[in-house]
Amino acid sequence: MRVVVTTETRFSRAPDGSVWTPDGPAYPFFSRYLAAFDTVRVVARLHRVDQPPAGAYRVDGPGVELWPVPHYVGPRQYLARWRSIRQAVRAAAQPGDAVILRVPSPTGLMLAGWRERQRLPYAIEVVGDPYDVFAPGVVEHPLRPFLRHWGTTRLRHLCRSAGAVAYVTERHLQARYPSRPGAVSTAYSSVDLPEEAFVPEPRWIDQPPRPGTLISIGSLDQLYKGIDTLIEALARLAADGEAPRLLHVGDGRFRPRLERLAAEAGLADRVTFTGTVPAGPAVRRRLDAADLMVVPSRTEGLPRVLIEGMARGLPAIGTTVGGIPELLVREDLVPPDDPFALAAAIRRFLADPARLGAASARNLDRARDYSVDSLRPRRDRFYRTVRDTAARRTPVGGRT
Repeated sequence: MRVVVTTETRFSRAPDGSVWTPDGPAYPFFSRYLAAFDTVRVVARLHRVDQPPAGAYRVDGPGVELWPVPHYVGPRQYLARWRSIRQAVRAAAQPGDAVILRVPSPTGLMLAGWRERQRLPYAIEVVGDPYDVFAPGVVEHPLRPFLRHWGTTRLRHLCRSAGAVAYVTERHLQARYPSRPGAVSTAYSSVDLPEEAFVPEPRWIDQPPRPGTLISIGSLDQLYKGIDTLIEALARLAADGEAPRLLHVGDGRFRPRLERLAAEAGLADRVTFTGTVPAGPAVRRRLDAADLMVVPSRTEGLPRVLIEGMARGLPAIGTTVGGIPELLVREDLVPPDDPFALAAAIRRFLADPARLGAASARNLDRARDYSVDSLRPRRDRFYRTVRDTAARRTPVGGRT
């Protein structure tokens, strides 16, 4: 049986038809669905390029094909190309296919509506929260309030209508977007770390790091990662004579603005933006060289980068948003958009070797819950349930 999977990730298609991504989910991610299905069709926006981006990863491969949706960026282009997008999405799945929608997603929502009209089943994987994504200060767009209301309303509808729902969090998304009574519901993260992602033991820290190296990771295409708040916190520390350094891994259109913010705060020599770094060993080397991870996000589902840092035994500070409180204890959390609280938390960590050591041990132990051996059985059971439901062609909502 074939499974059709929607994603909002934008991929690049080379002239030979191969599909690539510099930092998104690649073939190893989508091949997970082959545990229950014969083939996987990934429905995604494809942008034609002359050659694969440097350091990119192959997305298609044995058992995994890409179904192209007309490329667009932002609501304006989406509306302009809506008819051709709808045509491509409707043609992506046949009645005999299983369908798993990674939501929130305009593409997923469009395919869900088409399946409902055909009285065919679909499942969803809830990987984010539009209520947080379109919160004030996260996205700069005149339609932000409308998109926030529309997105949360539609996601609630999907969770009430889908025959099976998987969440990347253990509690947070379930509370805001509950599945319907009687539906199959489970929780597993999209993150499952291989054994080489883990250090064998926690860090031994016997003295405060001086001056201390912080690391943050994430896309800079929007401001939802809160790196501007982190720079403000560093400026406050610098004003008090403290000089921790920050390494940010990731790139995007807001990078020049953040570089200017750091320069205006007198931090140009203390804040380094690496740009995109290939996943795996290159990122782990940077995590291992840091003293403290900072995740100052304004919105999150369950951040992979935080789990990866924890797997390296790295102490961490995060905000009280999304699934972050499911990963870190209360004393390691701060409110979002609060540079005063963030600066104080960084100061307390870097001044206290015992606290750093305890957090290292605690984080490494918690990260083990996201190993391949821990998550794969739950995920595979969910996929088999979706496959068996599609084989019976049980309609959406359990109607017959």
